[in-house]
Amino acid sequence: MSEPSEAVRASGETTGPRLALVTGGNRGIGAAIAQKLSQQGFKVILTYNRGKEAAESHAQEIGADAFELRLEDGESIQGLVRRVQDDYGDVQVLVHNAGMTRDGLLALSKEEDWDLVQQVNLKGPFLLTRALLKGMIRQRWGRVISLASASGVIGHLGQSHYGASKGGLIAFTKSVALEVARYGITANSVAPGFIDTDMLDQIPPAKLEAFKKTIPLRRLGRPDEVAELVGFLASDAAAYMTGQTLRIDGGLITA
Repeated sequence: MSEPSEAVRASGETTGPRLALVTGGNRGIGAAIAQKLSQQGFKVILTYNRGKEAAESHAQEIGADAFELRLEDGESIQGLVRRVQDDYGDVQVLVHNAGMTRDGLLALSKEEDWDLVQQVNLKGPFLLTRALLKGMIRQRWGRVISLASASGVIGHLGQSHYGASKGGLIAFTKSVALEVARYGITANSVAPGFIDTDMLDQIPPAKLEAFKKTIPLRRLGRPDEVAELVGFLASDAAAYMTGQTLRIDGGLITA
């Protein structure tokens, strides 16, 4: 995989390694992505919602910086954008990884849960992308990478909120790809299946084993496997790939 070249502003001034922002980069898939991008030579900023000490510890370990971000709060997003642009410059790689669920049957669901999931999983990425895209356009280079989900492609029982938000994120990313391709910016989605993270801790072991039997490869995915795919999309090697939804689910989705 090719290493990222140095970032160049519109003035032509070399400013150092490309800057990558990974939301929810403090745990699970996000932590693996942040580590992978750092290994590839990016300067990484990761965000967290809670667990400040653990997030800062992980950031220090991989040579990144960590900042709090609440995607349900527009002012929090604006504050992060200002701080990053003032202290680091333009972001070249934006990874929408942070997300949340409020699983449950639709008939028993609450409207406020629906609103919160859409705010975090869909509106938050919209606001971040809109704010950071201008810097990518100025530099004629950028990557927008959205972590969607198999649930956003085929749906899952009890995940109407989550599936709708992730399906919307896929459509949003495809539209962004069309708008910014002429500036050398790509936008792609990654749709993981069942990945071995603490998000699966709430699933009873017997039910999790039953899920594994529905996966052709008969195992859960690993965060580092998803990170490898994201690392490829962030690299110069993926310059001709945009508007795609790449499934990494052990064969769960075959249609």
